[in-house]
Amino acid sequence: MSVPPDSYASLRSAAQYVRAFRGKTFVFKLGGEVLESAAVRCAVCEQLNVLWSFSIRLVIVHGGGSGLDALCESLDLPVEKVAGRRVTTRKVLDAAKMILAGSVHTDLLADLRAAGLSVSGVSGVDGGILSAHKRQPVQIKDDAGATQFVDFGLVGDIDHVNPALLLHLLEGGYVPVVTPLSANDKGEVFNTNADTVAAEIAVALKAEKLFFLLKVPGLLEDLARPSSLVPYTTLAGTEQLEKSGKISGGMRPKLAAVRRALTGGVASAHLVSGLLPDAVLTEVFTNQGSGTMVVARETRLQEHAA
Repeated sequence: MSVPPDSYASLRSAAQYVRAFRGKTFVFKLGGEVLESAAVRCAVCEQLNVLWSFSIRLVIVHGGGSGLDALCESLDLPVEKVAGRRVTTRKVLDAAKMILAGSVHTDLLADLRAAGLSVSGVSGVDGGILSAHKRQPVQIKDDAGATQFVDFGLVGDIDHVNPALLLHLLEGGYVPVVTPLSANDKGEVFNTNADTVAAEIAVALKAEKLFFLLKVPGLLEDLARPSSLVPYTTLAGTEQLEKSGKISGGMRPKLAAVRRALTGGVASAHLVSGLLPDAVLTEVFTNQGSGTMVVARETRLQEHAA
């Protein structure tokens, strides 16, 4: 039986991206909304295995906010967030260690292994990957536009990323899976925003792409309308959306992380659904993509479109 020539058109189209990205490093940040469903988690892991099979080097950073919220509520601990960032008391930090370095981390490692990836789980404390200091109280503007003075508690601001252990694992053929705990040389451990960790690691590894997997299709102009997806934009475009009040909650630290990555040399950042089937593969291997691609400036956007 003959096969129509155009049946291979999508394969030929994908091949150009495989050639372009072979040997490059992609950093993925998986949020709690992606991790809480076993079926969704497994589907994401299968997509990541496809990328890894094409010799794309992967580093995975995971959060666990929804699981941590649930544990805090069961322990009668307050769940307090300002501008999408968590206030971390000593007891909340203990709960974060249980979730981030415990159940969420282990379940994700197991699912990645089942999908066919060789994985190694680490925290930012391992190998001195993340050196941080306790964040000082700061003035911050909340989602309502009001400015308030906030003490985030035992939250770490990253001073330095030492990528040596991550590079060692990558060169050994492993996929590092990083939980966002950091420390200082005094032995103090801090809860650190996973979006920030992913961006800093992407910069340190000179990654080609940084991905944020979300429960929404990407960056939306109106959260109530998935059809308001912004497929491509620049840093200036994201800043305009923020100024217009269209960005709130957990998207704020994500866009701050995007800004850090792109100004630090990462070629592009992608906000993609972690829930829709094959959204990651569509974003990587097709011209139209599936989510939002952000580049530093318009010329990079034009290069991508070409």
